[in-house]
Amino acid sequence: MTAKLQVVTENTTDIPLQNASLDIWDTKYRLKTKDGEAIDKTIDETYKRVAKALSSVEKNKLLQDQYYKEFLWALRQGVIPAGRIISNAGAKEHKPATSTINCTVSGTISDSMDDILNKVHEAGLTLKAGCGIGYEFSTLRPKDAYVSGAGAYTSGPLSFMDIYDKMCFTVSSAGGRRGAQMGTFDIAHPDVIEFIRVKREDGRLRQFNLSLLITTEFVEAVKNEQSWSLSFPVNEKEVETDKLDLNNQQQITWRDLPIKEGYVVNDNGLVACKITKTMPARRLWDIIMSSTYDYAEPGFILIDKVNEMNNNWFCENIRATNPCGEQPLPPYGSCLLGSINLTRFVEKPFTSEASFDWETYRKTIKVFTRMLDNVVEINGLPLQKQRDEIVGKRRHGMGYLGLGSTLTMLGIKYGDKESLDFTEETTKILAIEGWKAGLTLAKEKGAAPVMDQEFTVTGEMLHKRPEMKTDGYKKGDKILGKVLHAKYSRYMQQLAKEEPELIQGLIEQGARFTHHSSIAPTGTISLSLANNASNGIEPSFAHHYSRNIIREGKKSKEKVDVFSFELLAYRELINSDAMPFTEDPENKLPDYFISADEITPVQHVDVQAAAQKWIDSSISKTANVPTDFPYEEFKFIYEYAYDKGLKGCTTFRFNPEVFQGVLVKEEDLEKTTYQFTLEDGHVVELKGNEEVEYDGEMHTAANLFDALKEGYYGKF
Repeated sequence: MTAKLQVVTENTTDIPLQNASLDIWDTKYRLKTKDGEAIDKTIDETYKRVAKALSSVEKNKLLQDQYYKEFLWALRQGVIPAGRIISNAGAKEHKPATSTINCTVSGTISDSMDDILNKVHEAGLTLKAGCGIGYEFSTLRPKDAYVSGAGAYTSGPLSFMDIYDKMCFTVSSAGGRRGAQMGTFDIAHPDVIEFIRVKREDGRLRQFNLSLLITTEFVEAVKNEQSWSLSFPVNEKEVETDKLDLNNQQQITWRDLPIKEGYVVNDNGLVACKITKTMPARRLWDIIMSSTYDYAEPGFILIDKVNEMNNNWFCENIRATNPCGEQPLPPYGSCLLGSINLTRFVEKPFTSEASFDWETYRKTIKVFTRMLDNVVEINGLPLQKQRDEIVGKRRHGMGYLGLGSTLTMLGIKYGDKESLDFTEETTKILAIEGWKAGLTLAKEKGAAPVMDQEFTVTGEMLHKRPEMKTDGYKKGDKILGKVLHAKYSRYMQQLAKEEPELIQGLIEQGARFTHHSSIAPTGTISLSLANNASNGIEPSFAHHYSRNIIREGKKSKEKVDVFSFELLAYRELINSDAMPFTEDPENKLPDYFISADEITPVQHVDVQAAAQKWIDSSISKTANVPTDFPYEEFKFIYEYAYDKGLKGCTTFRFNPEVFQGVLVKEEDLEKTTYQFTLEDGHVVELKGNEEVEYDGEMHTAANLFDALKEGYYGKF
């Protein structure tokens, strides 16, 4: 297999692609006929296909030709649209029913059998188109609640999640791409403990990532050693039948929930919820912490911070995210993604003169913003409500990848003060240049429709933004979306301190899009098109390690040997024999070559916080901690993330008794023994990295064990 990358400037660092990178491009992103014949002969032809598709939406031939050249330049320079764009843009002749959109969230699932099954149908169509999808399941009444229409007791939300899980596996198996789902759940739902523990059952809900919707009220209850009530909304009939006293605080708590229809609501818009159990908040916190320590789930979504900082605070109530958490979205919300490979802007890497080409970086952001905005016109979403959302708001999420690799190439240690400064500056420029381009595009092509939409000022708006009262607004007044967006969103107010003229322009004109930035995990596009530059905002997992990938037709995951981009670059440019952990002093790597588990959890959070200040959506980041990391220190990470104002937090601790991760280090596999019981009762013990023949195929012991335990053996 061959692939060509065109060198555009002498400043870009071009390193030959490793076999794993070429392989992923070939299997996931290279356009082929139904018979498997390659249409994209090289990676550069993939770029040309994408550039042509995205420039084709410009209004005339002159502009199409101009932006084809600019888009192709940007792709060669290091911009990488998300996987659905790379795979499906310009591929309509061969894949007519696929989408260019990575991220969606389901419509709100109402508490009825009809709507639960209707949303399964919509989700199936969404996954079939290649999109990931998120849902909130705490809208469904708890297990053993009485359903008057059926005259029976419900099996609860987790049993319905099983239906979505099986649907996702079936649809993704048929479509050749693994489906991705996020399930969110309110911290006050009566079944929250069952949700926290649900993945402890082998093979259950494995098509889901799981996250809790953590409120400010809950975290403060934990900190202040207060009690916490688990509750669910009630309707008028239930109040009457159960003889509930709406003024009795032992029976009823009033909550600000998005679904109000059919439930008892007071004059302040709060929903009456029947308390089913009260427990110490700290006890619930400890249950969550032990689960994340042992099972790496559920993740945390700090939902109040998400909604407080949402640019569309005036017309959205967010309760779910895309599968990796970097895009909090409203019902039927959709967002397209793209990342800039930061390693492509490093000049003279690994030397005392190493620097970052800020000028080219700024130009790249400007071009990439137009590219991503054009994707809206070829979104290919299967549901009309999804299309209405993305066209009305034109959300996109531009981020970057290779931060960890770039810091290493600049001689900076990830997590140090210098790395925090670089991260903040890189992200701040991404934001400012992107919103400048958003204003320019609005003047040329028009603002997003929501900007010119007229909204009625409500009491809730005035409560959330008291400065509107100071500015003379009162309940019942009319106000345009662009004013609510650019003048009164908390994120834009922060941006206004740096760029007041830009924000004034957005207030007057309206922006081309409501959201511009998010940082995605970028797993396979980092490994493939970025030659295994570090994922998203992360440091490199390790510099020489194994990655477990799903191979069509193979009965377990396949272990692939990979090198970090910075190690490849160092070996290409400085010392061809350099390797991590070598005993030879001549071939040791510099001490700034650090990997994920050498970074403290606090440093992980600090880097995320440095970026989050300028990211208007969210960030997918995982704090990797060693297997032997102390539990008491681990618990501190989440409170620290809350105090730093993050929108979410996820950790990963290698725990082979529970599951096999996607990224694995040889030393971890070497230290782990797996037991297999044969049909005759004999027990065979193998180290995780040992190769074993089973069912006519070779597998690593770790991957075979995981496939058999989790029930996916032979189903890819």
